[in-house]
Amino acid sequence: MNNLREWTNEAIRKIDADFTRSAETHLVRVEMPRFPDITLYLKDESSHPTGSLKHRLARSLILYALCNQKVGPDSTLIEATSGSTAVSEAYFAKLIGLPFIAVAPKTVSPSKIEAIRFYGGNVHLVDDPGTVYAEAERLARETGGYYLDQFTFAERATDWRGNNNIADSLFSQMRREEHPVPTWIVCGAGTGGTSATIGRYIRYARHDTRLCVADPEGSVFHRHFADRAVRTLDGGCKSCIEGIGRPRVEPSFVPEVIDRMMAVPDAASVGAMRALSRKIGRRVGGSTGTNIVGCMALVEEMAAAGHSGSVVTILCDAGERYAASYYNDEWLEARGIDWRAEEERIFALLT
Repeated sequence: MNNLREWTNEAIRKIDADFTRSAETHLVRVEMPRFPDITLYLKDESSHPTGSLKHRLARSLILYALCNQKVGPDSTLIEATSGSTAVSEAYFAKLIGLPFIAVAPKTVSPSKIEAIRFYGGNVHLVDDPGTVYAEAERLARETGGYYLDQFTFAERATDWRGNNNIADSLFSQMRREEHPVPTWIVCGAGTGGTSATIGRYIRYARHDTRLCVADPEGSVFHRHFADRAVRTLDGGCKSCIEGIGRPRVEPSFVPEVIDRMMAVPDAASVGAMRALSRKIGRRVGGSTGTNIVGCMALVEEMAAAGHSGSVVTILCDAGERYAASYYNDEWLEARGIDWRAEEERIFALLT
């Protein structure tokens, strides 16, 4: 027991030291000349060591497992994923010397698979995205490993009251802006953990900010928000936007702390992603495009009502991971995704 306790202490020390070495992610201000009284901010999570918002989640999930004494020096860590969470988990698994297996759909971007392997993880690909949960559970049983299960534990592994979570960080960074308390924060939902953390923090800190979740049109979350009886989608999640949207309502999704949801077509997400990339001079990913569609709808509503204020959203990851997909015209056209009109519409609003 003492050896296990010593190993756990050292593993937590390594993760804490890694956190201390890492700077906080940037808050990028985006000026919109058409809306001089409203400012857009991007919480740039691509600047984490593993390049995405999921870096925070992976750290929380592994600390949660360590502090609950679910893993030890001989454990194999296993996760069901669409890619980014597993990249970050592979990084932390390597940091503390544990093997890692990601169970992912074959449709996940090749660059994410490469990144998982770069950090020493193994990748187990499945044909049907809906089977990732069962496959992860099976591998955990067969290896005697531990299934991290981001979809169940995301909302409880993160300290939503503070401790430098994403909400605490962005509100701190907004303090000296002309509209320091955002009118809206916009995010997506994959596990539901980010929206749960932000929604709870807003209430805990007694802010007037409202939370909007932008969800792919083919996802179940916005349907469940409108009708709690809807919990699954026949035929799965019909969206190509990685990292957000699910075919089932995940245990970490907490609709009660969300003020509004928007359903966003994939073509709009891709168009907005490309428009924002043109505006800020660097590529962003598809889930960021989904967020931007939600942001611009809210900005237009605020302007029409004569309101001033700020809108904050998350730049989830960099677009370089999607060079072969969202930034490949042939790939998009083969899937019948016509993004051009939406790109020009969003770009006009941003400029």
